[in-house]
Amino acid sequence: MKIAHLALATLVGTVCATAAQAADPVAPAASAANWGVGIGAGLACGLAAIGAGFGIGRIGGSAVESIARQPEMAGRIFINMLLTAAFVEGVALFAVVAGFLNFGK
Repeated sequence: MKIAHLALATLVGTVCATAAQAADPVAPAASAANWGVGIGAGLACGLAAIGAGFGIGRIGGSAVESIARQPEMAGRIFINMLLTAAFVEGVALFAVVAGFLNFGK
């Protein structure tokens, strides 16, 4: 399981860094001096994806456990789960956008 998470983080970070690097048409000599910015943008995207994945996994697991304990509250639990998952995804999206904006500097 940890290997799958590490592989996903590496893939997401690489894709985000590649997309950010392709979006910035800077001369190769200038981009070689700022190689750390691309790594930082990739790490920001990857860590945001990992954090959101763990958060939504915990939310879903807790919601299923709560519904199993109190089936009569399934509707309210489901709505609260969706709202919380949306907030977690919003924070992750904000972190990805911040990583891309950081790459532009």
